[in-house]
Amino acid sequence: MSMILGVTGSIATGKSGMCQHIVEKYGATHGDADKIVHRMFDPGRDGFDNAVAEFGEEIIGEDGYIDRKKIGNLVFGNPENMARWMKAIGNIEEEMRTTVEHWRNTLGEHDVAILEAVNLIEADYSAWCDATWLVAAEDEIALPRLIERNNFSEEEAQQRLGAQRKWTDRAPAADHVFHNNGSYDDFLAEVDRVFEETLAQFKAGTLPTTKWFAWREANPKPEPAKS
Repeated sequence: MSMILGVTGSIATGKSGMCQHIVEKYGATHGDADKIVHRMFDPGRDGFDNAVAEFGEEIIGEDGYIDRKKIGNLVFGNPENMARWMKAIGNIEEEMRTTVEHWRNTLGEHDVAILEAVNLIEADYSAWCDATWLVAAEDEIALPRLIERNNFSEEEAQQRLGAQRKWTDRAPAADHVFHNNGSYDDFLAEVDRVFEETLAQFKAGTLPTTKWFAWREANPKPEPAKS
């Protein structure tokens, strides 16, 4: 059976770099939830039509696709618009579940697949993973990374960071927390050490159940409001 590793963390913490490192060094399969979701609102899919109906044609870019920066400016920091956006996209959970089931059914024994998702813990994707990893960075470290990487203004970057969950709130659900505040080489050395330990435990059948289950039991999802 393949090992499914869940990786999460706020924006500009280095989680994508971690995943790419594991892919290149260990041959893991990588699925970025953000990119999986993007395919759900490609032109021709229901998510595209629903989003345009909800927010108007001004969210369509010159290339005919939904402009992510435009929609980001509308939904980040705005819970009402975020809820409208999530409803328009469609059943994200089912899309993610299908991806993980495909990995389980097609990858070889002891192969590794990584599900990278910002909301891995809160959306319950961790329930499908053998381990949950959290990448953290302090805001003063993440801010210049975000400005440079996304060509954001400082105000735009602050808005994105302000909408993120604090790593301290999510740490109890994680099997390991990586702090990417210093040397990138040191960060990757820790990634290597923990990855090799985790895979060895998985192969030996001694990998503990992810802490996410205990966290979810202690933090049940609220019951949906009755209409």
